[in-house]
Amino acid sequence: MNGAGNLMDFLDEPFPDVGTYEDFHTIDWLREKSRDTDRHRKITSKSKESMWELIKSLLDAWSGWVVMLLIGLLSGTLAGVIDLAVDWMTDLKEGVCLSAFWYSHEQCCWTSNETTFDDRDKCPQWQKWAELMTGHAEGAGAYVLNYFLYVLWALLFSFLAVSLVRVFAPYACGSGIPEIKTILSGFIIRGYLGKWTLLIKTVTLVLAVSSGLSLGKEGPLVHVACCCGNLFCSLFSKYSKNEGKRREVSYYFPLKTLWRSFFAALVAAFTLRSINPFGNSRLVLFYVEYHTPWYMAELVPFILLGVFGGLWGTLFIRANIAWCRRRKTTQLGKYPVLEVIAVTGITAVLAFPNPYTRRSTSELISELFNDCGALESSQLCDYINNPNMSRPVDDIPDRPAGPGVYNALWQLALALVFKIVITIFTFGMKIPSGLFIPSMAVGAIAGRIVGIAVEQMAYHHHDWIIFKNWCRPGADCVTPGLYAMVGAAACLGGVTRMTVSLVVIMFELTGGLEYIVPLMAAAVTSKWVADAFGKEGIYESHIQLNGYPYLDVRDEFTHRTLATDVMRPRRNDPPLAVLTQDSTTVEDVETLIKDTDYNGFPVVVSRESERLIGFVQRRDLTLAIKNARQKQDGVVSSSVVYFTEDAPQLPASNPQPLKLRRILNLSPFTVTDHTPMETVVDIFRKLGLRQCLVTRSGRLLGIITKKDVLRHMAQMMNQDPESIMFN
Repeated sequence: MNGAGNLMDFLDEPFPDVGTYEDFHTIDWLREKSRDTDRHRKITSKSKESMWELIKSLLDAWSGWVVMLLIGLLSGTLAGVIDLAVDWMTDLKEGVCLSAFWYSHEQCCWTSNETTFDDRDKCPQWQKWAELMTGHAEGAGAYVLNYFLYVLWALLFSFLAVSLVRVFAPYACGSGIPEIKTILSGFIIRGYLGKWTLLIKTVTLVLAVSSGLSLGKEGPLVHVACCCGNLFCSLFSKYSKNEGKRREVSYYFPLKTLWRSFFAALVAAFTLRSINPFGNSRLVLFYVEYHTPWYMAELVPFILLGVFGGLWGTLFIRANIAWCRRRKTTQLGKYPVLEVIAVTGITAVLAFPNPYTRRSTSELISELFNDCGALESSQLCDYINNPNMSRPVDDIPDRPAGPGVYNALWQLALALVFKIVITIFTFGMKIPSGLFIPSMAVGAIAGRIVGIAVEQMAYHHHDWIIFKNWCRPGADCVTPGLYAMVGAAACLGGVTRMTVSLVVIMFELTGGLEYIVPLMAAAVTSKWVADAFGKEGIYESHIQLNGYPYLDVRDEFTHRTLATDVMRPRRNDPPLAVLTQDSTTVEDVETLIKDTDYNGFPVVVSRESERLIGFVQRRDLTLAIKNARQKQDGVVSSSVVYFTEDAPQLPASNPQPLKLRRILNLSPFTVTDHTPMETVVDIFRKLGLRQCLVTRSGRLLGIITKKDVLRHMAQMMNQDPESIMFN
């Protein structure tokens, strides 16, 4: 690693781009770490020379905290603005606020003095489009006009979203999480975290969610936040010139990064609280407050919801990947705008008649999570009350379901089928599309249905043995909203395969800390069930579909193969392309670069001995020769390139040689040909290697790259090794 430090030797002044990487290539983590160590050592030694250098070293030390502060401020602001804009534009499909057109339906009626208890969502200031245009709020004509304008607004929003993505920022589509995971593992995708991507993703995310498509904004917000981080990292050379330093949260998580991440989250939360996008002075999206504890017997339906979540996750992943593969391999992929318009049209036409699919998915989940108090006017709370009941407002006993509840159950069942099917075709289109909210909606609907069923069973059959011990007549035993929350966690876990982080996310979304056991039971069950059909979550499946060079830490490699089985060159392949330490000319190097597409070349003593000296990156070699031809006199095609400390003995008639020792990595990572591949895979994962060289007693035999490892792992799992590679 001492050869990966200072990269210039033949010129006094460094030239740009040495040590950088080309697009769609993997970084060298060991070299980046070495460069950062050298940079830090240099700053520390200079800080003792003068007060100005000391100040510069302090600024360098604090630059990480400044970046975190800026990321938190911008991420929190964008999240708040997106939430407010989505609320307004979602309501715009149904009507407009006459007193202030930029108000959403809820904001419009906040200050109205003319709302009633039964019709609290109706106020004169808010009018639906049919009422505004024709003066009639009811009747078939008004319904048809509202229906038509709802579909029209949805089509307009989705068309604008897909057009902006297609024209200005193609990388702004999708959730972004598979690509973010790949980038953090060391892969270079230029422009994916750029300024245009940030701007277009923010705008089109609002449009896509507002169109009513079955997608969420939480996944794309991760992409937005990473764009913010990349934007501010470019302001500090400490991060902009070191690809490894930007990715400190990938393969290892230093304590300082943990504290800085906590600080950034704190700033973002403070900013979001200041904006108050949810209008309830809380930071959680679906705040819940249940007045009844859960009972041990309820673990049975909670676990059943976990089974449903695992099965739904398996169904969704397989169906969605099959559809996305069809999109990539057929003519369908050539018409992204038409696909988005078609899916939006179908979604809007089918969603409008059902009140549970017409509203935004976030509002639907919020209603499903809610407990039925005395002030609730939802159909889901249409229970038959006992006129002699005299209980506190927050301690209403279980009651028989009324006609509104049964009507809501049919509508929810239809909404469940609709959400399951349409989400499969929506996720992966060429617009920003998250999966957290749609997955939670599927689980919340199923959970609410199960919760109402258990509640009515407990009411009508309280003498059954399973209810006798904990559900007395007239008691408040079952909370259907809790079942919705558990179902949401189960389905989200089945799709993403998250467990601990999923439970934490549910805490953040709901504030329901006391329900940790039901959430954990559902999350673990859904993962077990889903893992029985396949280990990959939706994001890992999309990484495989796109062929990104990503080595998942959770993948196990148990095959008994050796490094010699994977290394190149294989039998009957041409010999390995190498450079000699002092007998290769500039012309030879340029020819080798022109005729091959390798990312680097081993350097050996001679072709006869093949004793390994080091490894040189292709990009560094190209830039070094180009720069030497421009700035160093006497360098021509016949000049000898040498990587030793001293120049070779050459005839006086020879042109001036070119010394390139400082771009040579003198300690490349090596393994022997009998190293088990299980060990090699583990080394690639934990060290983030780009390649390693295979030797025997110091003699170079071959090379193993990250793509070779991925191909071999695919081959061992009976997959086509070439089909998984990024194109």
